[in-house]
Amino acid sequence: MKPGDFVAVRDAGYGGSRKYPDSVALRHDQGIVLRSYPFGEADRVVVLLSPNRGKIRTVAKGIRKTKSRFGGRLEPFTHVDLVLYEGRNLDTITQVSVIEHHPNLRLDLDAVVAAGTMVEAVDAVAQEDESSLRLFLLLQRGLRALESGRKGSDLITSFLLKLADVVGVAPALSNCASCGRHEHLERFSFSGGGVLCDRCGAEGSVRLRPGLTEHLSTLAAADFSALPEAEGPLSGEAMGVARRFVEYHLDRKLASLAVMD
Repeated sequence: MKPGDFVAVRDAGYGGSRKYPDSVALRHDQGIVLRSYPFGEADRVVVLLSPNRGKIRTVAKGIRKTKSRFGGRLEPFTHVDLVLYEGRNLDTITQVSVIEHHPNLRLDLDAVVAAGTMVEAVDAVAQEDESSLRLFLLLQRGLRALESGRKGSDLITSFLLKLADVVGVAPALSNCASCGRHEHLERFSFSGGGVLCDRCGAEGSVRLRPGLTEHLSTLAAADFSALPEAEGPLSGEAMGVARRFVEYHLDRKLASLAVMD
């Protein structure tokens, strides 16, 4: 084959094959769909988290047409395998197959809200063209937990605390963020980086209920499968603290949690 000749590539979105010059780059990747938005008259930009390349923006041609064979394969929360045609600005999806669709998650409104919070937070911290394996695996585990039937504020809190750890801003929960002391951790500072002892209480910090520090620490360390099945008396406050901490360091509100206010 000579340079400039064309090769046919099977395109699941078009129901046939498209021809690209043999000099262009076609690559395989995988990712979890974070969101999408309209692009032109019939296309959509699909934003995914790839373990290899971080946040990637792709174009799904013709997906808004009723005859598109992409169907529901590019819905949010779906883990997909892709073949991409590398373009100058946006890569074009030429093939897509589903790895995990999470059908049970989509039948439960609370689970959808939790999943929306997870992908929104991940979307806010993920970088383009940067390996994001730890972030990808965290999101994958979170969605699998929701698919298995786990839900509730403790799961969201655990996810947000783990997310903070992945991006390097995990709050201090076992010792004072100011002096390192391990006793009398009575307050929490969102700007100061975590719990504070009674000697270091700073302006703007909030007082914590007895046992809340320990509960937060447990949720930060626990595997999603080991979380309590039922919410306890500290669950709501723990999620409030984790949410405010992450929002402070992201410098943005998590809109997906607004329905829980």
